[in-house]
Amino acid sequence: MKAMESGAGDDARLVRRVRQGDEDAFTALFAAHHAAIHRYALQMCGPATADDVVQEVFLALLRQADRYDPARGAVRTYLYGIARHHMLKRLPAAGLESALDEDDEVAAVPATALDDLSRAEAIDQVRQAVQSLPPTYREVVVLCELHEMDYETAASILECPIGTVRSRLHRARGLLMTKLVATRRALVRG
Repeated sequence: MKAMESGAGDDARLVRRVRQGDEDAFTALFAAHHAAIHRYALQMCGPATADDVVQEVFLALLRQADRYDPARGAVRTYLYGIARHHMLKRLPAAGLESALDEDDEVAAVPATALDDLSRAEAIDQVRQAVQSLPPTYREVVVLCELHEMDYETAASILECPIGTVRSRLHRARGLLMTKLVATRRALVRG
């Protein structure tokens, strides 16, 4: 999180330059943020929609850079907010299906092929459990857990109080635990 914060002032300067028509500044902002925005859209809406959401986010930045207010938060938070707006328009059309990015897997290398299979199955079970959450709860899990945002940043993106983020995340974790326990029990029985 510290790396993102240290670049916040640089990002604000880049947005000012984008307002003046500086293509290099836009390219730098795109390079710095497109992967995170794409991953967020992918996790919320799935692969069929993620690229469109990213395109809409950066087109909005290009067309309306004057709407960014540094007093309201970091550029990254602003971009997530735009992504959320476009994503919510598409979410019902996407059938509430999402696919989690393969890069979110734990980096440890298993000792055996059996360990590898067990780990892959566990990751798949967690991924499916997250996908099955209602969008309100899935969104806080994606932002706070997968994207490692603090509650304040997530609340800013979601346009809700910090307490709401906390309660949604608490409820989402409970739902995930229930789903994973039920899945584990079914596997043991089956």
